[in-house]
Amino acid sequence: MSNIVAIVGRPNVGKSTFFNRLIQRREAIVDAVSGVTRDRHYGKSDWNGREFSLIDTGGYVVGSDDIFEAEIDKQVELAIDEADAIIFMVDVETGVTGMDEDVAKLLRKVDKPVFLAVNKVDNNKRAEDAVEFYSLGLGNYYTIASINGAGTGELLDALVEALPEKEEVVEENLPRFAVVGRPNAGKSSFINTLIGEDRYIVTDIAGTTRDAIDTKYNRFGFEFNLVDTAGIRRKSKVKEDLEFYSVMRSIRAIEHADVCLLVLDANRGFDGQVQNIFWLAERNRKGIVILVNKWDLVEKDHKSVKEYEKAIRKQVEPFTDVPIVFISALTKQRIYKAIETAVEVYQNRSKRIKTSELNDVFLPLIENYPPPAYKGKFVKIKYVMQLPTPQPQFAFFCNLPQYVKDPYKRFLENKLRDNFGFTGVPISVYMRKK
Repeated sequence: MSNIVAIVGRPNVGKSTFFNRLIQRREAIVDAVSGVTRDRHYGKSDWNGREFSLIDTGGYVVGSDDIFEAEIDKQVELAIDEADAIIFMVDVETGVTGMDEDVAKLLRKVDKPVFLAVNKVDNNKRAEDAVEFYSLGLGNYYTIASINGAGTGELLDALVEALPEKEEVVEENLPRFAVVGRPNAGKSSFINTLIGEDRYIVTDIAGTTRDAIDTKYNRFGFEFNLVDTAGIRRKSKVKEDLEFYSVMRSIRAIEHADVCLLVLDANRGFDGQVQNIFWLAERNRKGIVILVNKWDLVEKDHKSVKEYEKAIRKQVEPFTDVPIVFISALTKQRIYKAIETAVEVYQNRSKRIKTSELNDVFLPLIENYPPPAYKGKFVKIKYVMQLPTPQPQFAFFCNLPQYVKDPYKRFLENKLRDNFGFTGVPISVYMRKK
């Protein structure tokens, strides 16, 4: 489990620039999602070998400044509750503002590491001006310029030093299924339906994430841990529909799971927030099953399932090889099918394919459809193997890896899916120098 670090502060102090700077260094290498760059307010970063998840709270608040006043307090309170460390960013150009003082007041009460980062300090004069931020009562500050990265090294050194060590919990090797989705999509009813009529629950283990509850589930010959984000205690101060809230909740559950059961309300459809959670699971390379709940309440004609499915697949391109199950937690319709599908996806995610088998399939295929020549140079792919990682990753060894572009990698990915069945699982395809 990686630690969560939240960046808070009022608008336009440079939070997003700083955020992008931290994740790009790594996302460019590890998390590049083929053909998809979506709105990113969540990413992974590492420094000196310590990995952490980073959340840019600013990205979740849209609206005018007065709406923002109220929202920013909620954001900060949430960050205080959920994150392991907080970076509070202020702007040397505008100096200390009333809103900064409000945020500082909330942060002074916290017994988590808080780092005050004074941004836009790119010359000596400004470094002197930064002194006034002592008045916020948060002790020492770090001067940085997120636009060019100046000073971020010292800030990050101090940050990773202060992050609590997450104890790795050694558990029996049961698949972990997380039930995620926006509030009120029916996650609780889905879990209650599964568990309610079920007398074989072995134990409730309080999850290592200090709020998701794991239920060991044993039924119809399947045994797995169910990570329930729905039953997490609600914060009285948080409005249910705050997007940041459900994303924050989902991050913990998703990072901790093998397969995510993404529950959505059939009447609301696959909206922005559900998509956010979907891409979160995809970027973390988890298995995904989409469960369209409350299907019993939808007006249907003979083609509604097909139409509905088509609309969802359109929105999750290019990762369309995802199972979609129409369920009703209320009438128990296809609940068993949902679990069966999750088990299949789990098996797909842990599938190992022999190197000889891969080469037998791919070498003739590549010969018939080689990568397009680039600047008159021909790419020759000699050999392919699966990497020894928890999720499916494949290395294709060739003479000029830098000339193989995304469309061809997607072609290879689709052929892997066609030949070996990886439904519901993100696949990574790497080109390596032979």
